[in-house]
Amino acid sequence: MTQNNDQAMMEEIVLPEHLLPLGSVLGQGVTALDLCMVLAKIFRVQYTEVALLRLEGGLLRFVFPEYLRTTGAIPLSSKAVAAHTALSKKPEIFNNFARVKHASIFETIKPENNDEISAPAPIQKLMSVPIMDRDSAVVGVIQISRKGLDPKFAQDFSREDLHDLELAAGLLATAPALMTN
Repeated sequence: MTQNNDQAMMEEIVLPEHLLPLGSVLGQGVTALDLCMVLAKIFRVQYTEVALLRLEGGLLRFVFPEYLRTTGAIPLSSKAVAAHTALSKKPEIFNNFARVKHASIFETIKPENNDEISAPAPIQKLMSVPIMDRDSAVVGVIQISRKGLDPKFAQDFSREDLHDLELAAGLLATAPALMTN
């Protein structure tokens, strides 16, 4: 008699009602775009303000946004916020992100289908949370940002928002959208 390890490992996770839409984007056939669209709706941001990174051999590679997949990767040894999140295994919130010293290279890259002549708006607020598997090994990082030309036009993230993103990250560790792209 063999037992299905996946069923043995499944635990019932009770989500707050406002996070229930996540359940629809954790299965097979769901794209990173689908997943990030749901996250954007939950956190009241544009889907372009969601970043999903997968850890591969000491590098964080963009899974979403798709146009950043080919622009390079973030070494864990860098001073990037995503690298710090992965190494520390701690969620972080920055409601003054424009003042935080960070590599802004990815902020300056425009989507290919973007007809705007000006550069994208800078990140003003940011939440960065590690995605960890059941053994507490980091498999990726999820970041939710609020962009704008001025920080006063971007709403602060709350501790509740950060907690909600931690809950979401706990579900994403085995999401096909993170693993297969």
